[in-house]
Amino acid sequence: MSKHNILLLGSGGREHTLAWKMHLSEQCGSLYIAPGNGGTQDVGTNVTLDPMDFSAVGKFCLEKDIDILVIGPEAPLVEGIVDHFRENPALANVLCIGPATQGAMLEGSKAFAKEFMAKYDIPTAGYRKFTPETREEGKSYLRNHDLPIVLKADGLAAGKGVVICASTEEAISEFDQMLDGKFGAAGAKVVVEEFLDGIEFSVFVLTDGKDYQILPIAKDYKRIGEGDTGLNTGGMGSVSPVPFVDNVLMQKVIDRVVDPTINGIAAERMDYTGFVFIGLIMVGGDPFVIEYNCRMGDPETQVVMPRLKNDLLDLFLSLKDGTIGDQKIEMDPRTATAVVCVSGGYPGLYEKGKSINLPEISEGSLIFHAGTKFVDAGTNFAKGELVTSGGRVVAATTLSTDMQSALAGSNAMADQIRYDGKYFRPDIGFDL
Repeated sequence: MSKHNILLLGSGGREHTLAWKMHLSEQCGSLYIAPGNGGTQDVGTNVTLDPMDFSAVGKFCLEKDIDILVIGPEAPLVEGIVDHFRENPALANVLCIGPATQGAMLEGSKAFAKEFMAKYDIPTAGYRKFTPETREEGKSYLRNHDLPIVLKADGLAAGKGVVICASTEEAISEFDQMLDGKFGAAGAKVVVEEFLDGIEFSVFVLTDGKDYQILPIAKDYKRIGEGDTGLNTGGMGSVSPVPFVDNVLMQKVIDRVVDPTINGIAAERMDYTGFVFIGLIMVGGDPFVIEYNCRMGDPETQVVMPRLKNDLLDLFLSLKDGTIGDQKIEMDPRTATAVVCVSGGYPGLYEKGKSINLPEISEGSLIFHAGTKFVDAGTNFAKGELVTSGGRVVAATTLSTDMQSALAGSNAMADQIRYDGKYFRPDIGFDL
């Protein structure tokens, strides 16, 4: 069996989880993570490399004989890292897990995604898009729109570019702020959407741009406060499977969303090899698309990958040889839950550099690092001292026979994780 040298770009919980999963494969040769975190170095080698410096990434791939490049976050994809590799003869044979720029626009532009959904008859909320040139028309539209109303910055805004407004005054104020640069270039165009009232879930598809397989379904929790209150965050926890996603709903998702999405990608001749993350909302028993992402979600990856029984590298390689459609996805029947521990003050201002003490991990449990790093603390530590380096610090993941016992395990582990200012939501899965 041949071994594959892999470079994984990114530094979050998603990347630690992907690194852990790939590391389990017998086909995993040298695994490098750039820049990685305090957890990724236990399953591979962290390298100081900026994922946005495509020339440096390409040079590293040539030096280390990398044949699989896995792009964790969205920004390098939207900015064209896959195109950079495709256009360089020395790098063209590297298997890139992620779409080229056109496919990445499904995440990189809300307006592009909406137009794609309209073209391929994929169910989503009604919308209009506006620019600074059509500002007054936009305000008039807002004044006559039903409430609540959803405003989305068109481009990438680190998960913060979506605002649900309860009043017309708030909507007009947010609309002006977005067009005036609240989210930088991401808000140069604003998409105004009708508000859909329902319950959300996430579907993850692995595709070569023609055929696909669906990975375990998950649901995440984005609000900072218990009972889904307070500010939106990158994600406070996740669960898989999702109890309300039964065979009937899943068949609707496949027929109305997944099939037309992949058929649309093929019809548009998008260079798309990798993940399509479809954020969905169930309204009256029917699925509607909220958004597309062109990579795995975080913290959903922390429950999806532990439930995926397949060798992840096998699946990646099947994308290259055109056999993804022949694969059979095997899932652990148990429930996986992830509870995210964050820094005090997150998603607002927070301090870094807090010393972390992690508990012994029991069977069926995993700790995935996000905002952590090791700092040199003299001769007392083999690797240095583990400290916080981000808003989301670690995720406590547990696999168990049912959701209740899995959540009990994740919460117990989160409780035992120690660092100054730690906060987590003990009510993940409360609505299920």
